[in-house]
Amino acid sequence: MSSHIAAARGVSASSTISPTRQWLGLVALVLPVLLIAIDNTVLGFAVPSLSRELNPSAGQLLWIVDIYAFLLAGLLITMGSLGDRIGRRRLLLFGSAAFGAASAFAAFSTSAEMLIAARALLGIAGATLMPSTLALLRTLFPEQRQRMLAIAIWASAFSAGAAFGPILGGLLLEHFFWGSIFLINIPVAALVLVAVPLLVPESKNPTPGRFDPLSVLQSITGMLTAVYGLKRLAAGEVSLIPVLAFAMGVAILVSFVRRQRRLPEPLLDLSLFSLPRFRTAVMTNFMLVFALVGSMFFLTQLLQLAYGMSPLRASLVLVPGLLASVVASFVVIPLARRYSLRALVATGILIAGAGFALLIGAPESNGYLVAGLAFLALGTGMGLAETLTNSAVLSSAPAHRSGAASAISETAYELGGALGVAILGAVLSAIYRVQLLDTPIEVAEGETLPRGAVPGAAETLAAAEEISAGLGGQVGASIWDAAHSAFVTSVHWTSVVATGLMLVAAGLVLIMLRGDRPASQAGAISAGEVSQTSAAGATPAPATMER
Repeated sequence: MSSHIAAARGVSASSTISPTRQWLGLVALVLPVLLIAIDNTVLGFAVPSLSRELNPSAGQLLWIVDIYAFLLAGLLITMGSLGDRIGRRRLLLFGSAAFGAASAFAAFSTSAEMLIAARALLGIAGATLMPSTLALLRTLFPEQRQRMLAIAIWASAFSAGAAFGPILGGLLLEHFFWGSIFLINIPVAALVLVAVPLLVPESKNPTPGRFDPLSVLQSITGMLTAVYGLKRLAAGEVSLIPVLAFAMGVAILVSFVRRQRRLPEPLLDLSLFSLPRFRTAVMTNFMLVFALVGSMFFLTQLLQLAYGMSPLRASLVLVPGLLASVVASFVVIPLARRYSLRALVATGILIAGAGFALLIGAPESNGYLVAGLAFLALGTGMGLAETLTNSAVLSSAPAHRSGAASAISETAYELGGALGVAILGAVLSAIYRVQLLDTPIEVAEGETLPRGAVPGAAETLAAAEEISAGLGGQVGASIWDAAHSAFVTSVHWTSVVATGLMLVAAGLVLIMLRGDRPASQAGAISAGEVSQTSAAGATPAPATMER
C-alpha cells in the first residue's frame, strides 16, 4: 500500500533529497513568487511618472496596466500542462530568463507601445512561474507535514510581496526613475537561474501523451476574451464590446471543456474535479481571492476618497491584514493535525466573512480603524485557508498532473480576482448611483437641487469630488456631502452582499467535505482518493525526477 501511495505522489520509495537541499530549494522557489506578487502591486505607484515620460493615451494606459493580467490568466492552464510535458524546472528557468529580459525591456521603454509589448511579455513569462513553483514543491517535499510548511512559506510570499510592493515602489520612485520598479526584477531572476538548477530536481510526466494544439488555442483564446470582458465590465464599461468578449470567451471555454472530456490525454484533466478535496480547494481559492481583491477595490476608495488619506497611508492601513495572512499561514499547520480540512477552511472563510460584516457598520468619516480591522480579518481568514487548500490541490491530484492541477488552482485565483472586482464593483457602483440620484441635495436652507441634477457625480466618487471642487461654494460642498454619504452607504450594502457570499461559501465547504478527517487520522492521499483517481481515469503515474 505504501508503495502505491508513493507512486501516486510521484516519488519513488528510494528517492531522497537532503533536508538542506530541500529548504534551500524552497528559498529558490519562493523568489519567483515574490517577483509576481511585487509586480502585481508596484506598477500603480509608477503610473503618474511613466505617464509624464511616455504620454500614453487613456486606452494605452489601460493596456499597460491590464495586459499583464490578461495574458497571465489566459496562459496558466497551457503552461501548467506544458511543464508536465517538458519538465517543470525547465519551464521555470525559461520563464525566469524571459521575465528578467522583459523587465529590462519594460524599464527602458521609450514609448507607450513599447511598454505595452514589454508588459505582455511579462505576462507570458509570469504564467510559466506559478504552476511550476507549486508543482516542484511536491517533488522537493514528498512528506505531507513538511510539504504543508513549505506551502505555507510559498503562499506567504504572495502576501509579503503584495504588502512590500507599494512600499518598495514608493521608495524607488522617490529616488530613481520609473523604470526602476522593473529593474529590481533582474537580479532576482538571475538568482533563480543560478539557484534552481543546483537545488531543485527536475520532474515531469513520463508519459504525457499527444499534444493537442486545438485545446491550447481554445484555452488561450477563451480565457483571454473572457477575462478581457470581465475586466472591462468591472471598470464600468458596460458596452457591446466587453459583453460580446465575455460571451464569446465563455462559449469558447464551454467548447474547450467538451473537447477535454473526449480526449484520452486532455490539456485540462477534468477527472481531478471528481476528488472532493481538489474541487473544494479550487472553489475556496476562487472565493477567497474574490473576497480579497473585491474588498481592496472599494477599501482603497473608501480610505483615500471618503476618509481623505494619501495613497501611502491608505496602503499602510491594509498592510496589517496582509501580514496577518502570512502569520495565519503558519499557525494553521499545527491546527491541521488536530482539526479537519473541512473545519479549518470553513472557519477561515467565516473569519473573512466577519471582516465584511465589520464594514457594514463603517462610519462616514475617520473609519480607518474599522477598515483596518476588517481587512485584518480578511487576511487572517485567507491565510488560514490558503495553506490548506494549496496543500490539498497537490496532495489530491496525481503526481504526473501536478503542473496542470497547480495551473487550475492559479486560474481560480485569477478568475476570482477578476470576478471580485466585477461583481462587488458592480454592486457598489449601482447602489452608489441609485443613492445619489434619488436623494435631494440641499444647497441652501429650504432649497434643494432636483433629483438627478448632477448625473456626472453619480458615475464615481472621484468624479463627484472633481465636480464639487469645480463648482465650489455651498453647492459644491453639498454635492460632495451627498456623494460621500451615498458612497459609504454603498460600501455598507456591498459588504452585506459579500458577507452573504462568504456564508454560502462556508456552507458549500461543509457540504462538499462531509466525512473529512484531520491529518493525524488520514494521510495526504487516502486510499479512497487513490481509488477515486484511478476510477476517474487519471491513473497515478510516477513523475520522473532527475538532478
